[in-house]
Amino acid sequence: MNATMSLEQLRHYPVMLNQIISIISPQHGGTFIDCTFGGGGYSKAILSFPKTKVIALDRDESVKQYADLLGKTFPNRFNFFREKFSNLEKILKPDTNPKAIIFDLGLSSFQIDNAKRGFSFKKKGPLNMKMGINKFSAYEAINKLENNQLIHILKILGEERDAKKIVKKIDIYRKKNFINFTDELSDIIRSVKKNYKKFKIDPATKTFQAIRIFVNQELSELIFGLIAATKLLKKGDILIVVSFHSLEDKIVKDFFNIHSNSKNPSRYLPIQNKKNKLFDIYSKKPMIPDKDELTKNIRSRSAKLRYAIRTSENFFYPEEFKKKYSHYLNLNEINL
Repeated sequence: MNATMSLEQLRHYPVMLNQIISIISPQHGGTFIDCTFGGGGYSKAILSFPKTKVIALDRDESVKQYADLLGKTFPNRFNFFREKFSNLEKILKPDTNPKAIIFDLGLSSFQIDNAKRGFSFKKKGPLNMKMGINKFSAYEAINKLENNQLIHILKILGEERDAKKIVKKIDIYRKKNFINFTDELSDIIRSVKKNYKKFKIDPATKTFQAIRIFVNQELSELIFGLIAATKLLKKGDILIVVSFHSLEDKIVKDFFNIHSNSKNPSRYLPIQNKKNKLFDIYSKKPMIPDKDELTKNIRSRSAKLRYAIRTSENFFYPEEFKKKYSHYLNLNEINL
């Protein structure tokens, strides 16, 4: 990064920023936690209000250059940690008292646009897909997983109906040569789908999504991140999550519903605590980008924003929530 780079040149399009600013009211000051720093869009906007402080996290080493810039500009009001947000409790002090904790679960523009990161099936690059602090890459997952493991991942994390056919084709290919690049994998997937050019989305979309989620353990990160964030919030504090696909949104929706008494919490929580309410939800339906934002940033089209306000000082029972999504958590047990 150029040392003379200005704040205006930070490469990031913060999704639904206006809605988030409206919800968290940073003009009144306070400490805010940006769990997915990326290019610094949310942090920068919050810090533009003089009485605010931001603590930001990101697992991606490449974002440190943007964090360093904000740190120099706001030396007493900004702190950055290269860490997964599931480890919030290890990073933040119990007396941090955040006014709001924000999660933006989407890939940053510079992650998608950089072919070397291997996230995009539209650009040739190495099969990588690592967001940072990973145990393995997409290359290792595609070339080393057993067929039944790979099928399970594509079905569960990608909701891919043709998982068996795709994995069969992958296995035939990798027995001859390792699959090294994104375009190789894309071509294999497309060869399974007939008339794929007529599809609304590229046939490689679901498989790439599934492998990316698996490599980065994104759903388990979300589950543990929500639990950790809730432990840190006090009465009146806000939890905001912007998600970009149905699996993430369902986890967030269920998490808020179960702990706001809007969906039979006694199914998941001990019966004696079913009247306790941890959150007030202000909309059953998620907020979505407006037309103006869609015009400026088409990548925001799948974004859904849900938020809730902490009401009770009594914490819930996270083990019950984790049981509900054990089929995602169990995927972390697959070893390469």
